[in-house]
Amino acid sequence: MTSHPLLIPFVFLLTSLAAQAQQPAKSRARDLGIPFDGTPGPLNAITDVKGVEVGFVTLLEGSGPLKVGTGPVRTGVTAILPRGKRSRDPVFAGWFPLNGNGEMTGTAWIEESGFLEGPVLITNTHSVGVVRDAVIGWQVKNKLLFQAFSMPVVAETWDGYLNDSNGFHVKPEHVRTALDQAKSGPVAEGNVGGGTGMICYEFKGGTGTASRKLPQQGGGYTVGVLVQANHGARYQLQIAGVPVGKEITEDAPFTRGRDGDNVRESGSIIIIVATDAPLLPHQLKRLARRAALGLARTGGAAGNGSGDLFLAFSTANPGAAQPAGVAQVQMLRNGALDALFGATILATEEAIINALVAAKTMTGRDGHKIIALPHDRLRAVLKKYNRRSGATSSP
Repeated sequence: MTSHPLLIPFVFLLTSLAAQAQQPAKSRARDLGIPFDGTPGPLNAITDVKGVEVGFVTLLEGSGPLKVGTGPVRTGVTAILPRGKRSRDPVFAGWFPLNGNGEMTGTAWIEESGFLEGPVLITNTHSVGVVRDAVIGWQVKNKLLFQAFSMPVVAETWDGYLNDSNGFHVKPEHVRTALDQAKSGPVAEGNVGGGTGMICYEFKGGTGTASRKLPQQGGGYTVGVLVQANHGARYQLQIAGVPVGKEITEDAPFTRGRDGDNVRESGSIIIIVATDAPLLPHQLKRLARRAALGLARTGGAAGNGSGDLFLAFSTANPGAAQPAGVAQVQMLRNGALDALFGATILATEEAIINALVAAKTMTGRDGHKIIALPHDRLRAVLKKYNRRSGATSSP
């Protein structure tokens, strides 16, 4: 593959860049005329769920041949804090592994207790250990342990095609910075945080987010989703029901235009679902399962080599994990869950497409280049299938 040197200065805990990483991407899927169902929240992000904060550290260094331990570096870490970085109040949670060739630590205790007792971190596969340990250190330092011990939730996807994944470039200080600088408001997308070096449907992928707001007659609840998208073969990609991956076949480094008769799907996606609806753990597991349907709407098939791990939590019922006495909690009746299921499906779908739209072309180790989803081509394909909003305009 032809080398395309990418000269990027090393980013190491620069406050200005970390602040920049919190800004929303200039283009999102809706800006391109992609029609989505449902009503998003004001930010169309996981932070539309009140109290949720998100932080990133993005690491970019070097170009050219791989030198393990030196680079090139195309990685980072993403932090999601359900009640913000100053709370030690657990939230009800449930998780679901659609396909288990991946890692999400701490889920045994979530399954057993029904509670998520701290933040959720997402990074690259070989940085899970250092991120986990750093979260515990951050909790201890800030007196945010709920118990005398911590079993953090850290999830991963593999970025080794672009990144020196065996170089262990994510350090404890990066984790602390992502947590300390987490905030509400707009959320950056694309090549940021844990999603920096990720690939989605053989286009540049990474971090994406979206939300849905239920009408008042449905409770007025909000569902927000954040994904780290690193999955899929090109031929699988569908956007708004359009077979985009079969229309834009060039520059697909793994399948090179071949279809599913000749290609095994692999890759991974982490999906985090947040809601303010009063749900208990078994209901949140049901919500997490519905994220799989949002993934499927974009073409994802959860292949044998894929790590598709989903977690849902609710910010309702504060104080439910109090150590003594009888907790008084609310639970939405099961008959009212359909609207939340639908919101989860639609927000997941849009979050994945937002990751694709926001991501930029990247050249990484050994000159490996992954192109961004070309916006002009996407507009033209949507128009061809009469699926672009305002499709009478030129692409």
